[in-house]
Amino acid sequence: MIRQFELVEKVRSYDPLADEQLLNRAYVFSMKAHGAQTRASGDPYFSHPLEVAGILTDMKLDGDTIVTALLHDTVEDTFATIDEIEELFGESIAKLVDGVTKLSRLEIQTESERQAENFRKFLLALSNDIRVLLVKLADRLHNMRTLYHIEDPKKRRRIALETMEIYAQLAERIGMRKMKAELEDLAFHELNPEAYESVDQRLKYLRKRGGRAIKAIARQIRQALSKEGIEVEVEGREKTPYSIWLKMERNNITFEDLADVVAFRVIVEDEEACYRALGVIHRNWAMVPGRFKDYVSTPKRNGYESIHTTVIGPRQFRIEIQIRTRAMNAVASRGVAAHWQYKQGKEPVEGSQYRWIQELLEILDQASTPEEFLEHTKLEMFQDQVFCFTPKGELISLPRGSTPVDFAYAVHTAIGDTCVGAKVNSRHVPLRHQLDNGDQVEILRSKAQRPSPRWESFVVTGKARSAIRRFVRGQKRAEYRTLGKDILSHAFEQQGLEFSEKALKEAPGKLKLQDINNLYEQVGVGHLTARQLLRTLYPRKELKPIYRPAAMPVRDWDPEGSSQHAVPILGLTPGVAVHLASCCHPLPGDRIVGIVDPGEGVTIHTSDCEELQEKADTADDWLDVSWQSHGEKPAFYTGRVKLIVINEAGALAKIAQSVAKQGGNISNLKITERDSEFYTMLIDIEVRNLKHLTDTSTALRGIDVVSSADRVRG
Repeated sequence: MIRQFELVEKVRSYDPLADEQLLNRAYVFSMKAHGAQTRASGDPYFSHPLEVAGILTDMKLDGDTIVTALLHDTVEDTFATIDEIEELFGESIAKLVDGVTKLSRLEIQTESERQAENFRKFLLALSNDIRVLLVKLADRLHNMRTLYHIEDPKKRRRIALETMEIYAQLAERIGMRKMKAELEDLAFHELNPEAYESVDQRLKYLRKRGGRAIKAIARQIRQALSKEGIEVEVEGREKTPYSIWLKMERNNITFEDLADVVAFRVIVEDEEACYRALGVIHRNWAMVPGRFKDYVSTPKRNGYESIHTTVIGPRQFRIEIQIRTRAMNAVASRGVAAHWQYKQGKEPVEGSQYRWIQELLEILDQASTPEEFLEHTKLEMFQDQVFCFTPKGELISLPRGSTPVDFAYAVHTAIGDTCVGAKVNSRHVPLRHQLDNGDQVEILRSKAQRPSPRWESFVVTGKARSAIRRFVRGQKRAEYRTLGKDILSHAFEQQGLEFSEKALKEAPGKLKLQDINNLYEQVGVGHLTARQLLRTLYPRKELKPIYRPAAMPVRDWDPEGSSQHAVPILGLTPGVAVHLASCCHPLPGDRIVGIVDPGEGVTIHTSDCEELQEKADTADDWLDVSWQSHGEKPAFYTGRVKLIVINEAGALAKIAQSVAKQGGNISNLKITERDSEFYTMLIDIEVRNLKHLTDTSTALRGIDVVSSADRVRG
């Protein structure tokens, strides 16, 4: 355990202006606060903040960060308070300590909620000062190094999984590859000890057998570059057990099939020398196609710069070579800690590569629950990247598999919300099109556009998914409030009562709801019926049956599309979500009834639908609706027909031709039975109304290959 004067001297060795008295006070305060506390290993608890401070001094971080490391557990695990920290060490350090402090004292029901809330608070603090993240990562690194002392295997696994899913990814995001690699290996050792041991044993064998070969290859690379007047440092770097195992899993290969277990790093003086060295290496050894990456001209999102190439090198070994300057190498190893400068009285200057912090904060604002926030955050951090460009040349980095919708939301939330189409490299593409490296993406927008729930099935970024969910939640809540108010208005009218917010004033309190809007919403969703509300407000009144007279046309918010279109139904207020039941496929001309389905809005069934029998106990709250006359451009609806067809060549073509002649369109087809003579199929046909479907079915029966054609439900 490092002693007090040694820690101070270590900080002063790289930061002569560090406040020696402040460091001494923090050392003594933390040691006294933790007192006789011990860790799972039996060591004094104070050894932990001291080790965290030691990790950060190796990164040459400023005095305030080292003081924060010494104090980071005092508020959580001792009687010290944030106010006391602020009084003794200043506001800046108090904010840093508070940002790192966990929420373990809050009474949260589930472990997932605790983890998510903890991360939310940490992220908010991180947005103000990146040093919060540096202290937290050092804290997690030391905890992982001593994880084996914890006896409970479930707790060890939970901590390791959290490290792999969150903290290793955060370390990668700020370019701290060395710390990321150690966190991943320590977590991998706990989560999959057999796989770790297998890879580690093979690496030990490789070191024993190939140590001389690695030195010889490094020497030949150095000599080839020196002949061209390029002074370099060359070193062989063994890949980590986790990175090796991950590559074996992804590519479904064995350890023996890996060609780049060892990578060679070439360190040169400047950027120009990087490209000169690349030319020399490619002239001397054949490049492996598809294995070249230039992160100097296009740096990674975390600021990482390097040129990667794989060649058939000396001794005919396939080797990976990384070419970079000393400055690039420092950033590649220590990331933000290598170039994030803190001076007394000055604020840190953020680089564009840390825009992701703001994106995670947007997800924080949009998520409805802590678990949803954590889900989207993991989506945002687990990613292989693709680099795309706006028409103006701005670089946008995205996870692999991203679509134009992800791109639009990455540029700005408002652009994502109003996205109607996209051009990739000047060519129109579907919104679900997957983007590739180097694509130029132009987003087409419309003020009338709104996010579609369907987008959630193909977007991959957490920012896009959370924004879509937020809009859908808001849209549904507004619809439910409109529907609930309409239902209550009619119910009060039928009972001879005056409907007003004043009449409902006492209802939220009696029903334990937030306010009137929440009351409307619960009625619209179907969690609360009009009859239940009336019985609550007027317990002694004898209630009449409730029914709905015809009223105004409604609109259907199409969950599969991105726009609204008119539905010719009478009986509800405009703006209410209406869905046509898939169990009976109602068509204009059918007798229909509306059912309020919790969480779905109003579903329209045919009056003879078999599912209505299951809803007989709520018949008082069915909605009396009917079809309205078609407008100039009537909508199309789905009618389902069962066909028994003779099994002969050209049968499907004749069926499609007949449907088309009747002005319909086959939207879906499924063959349910088939033998040598006949096959049975279900076809969904887009038609205008019941008569249109009847005419189409009659035409189908007239085809020589069709034995029968009948409408079916469900």
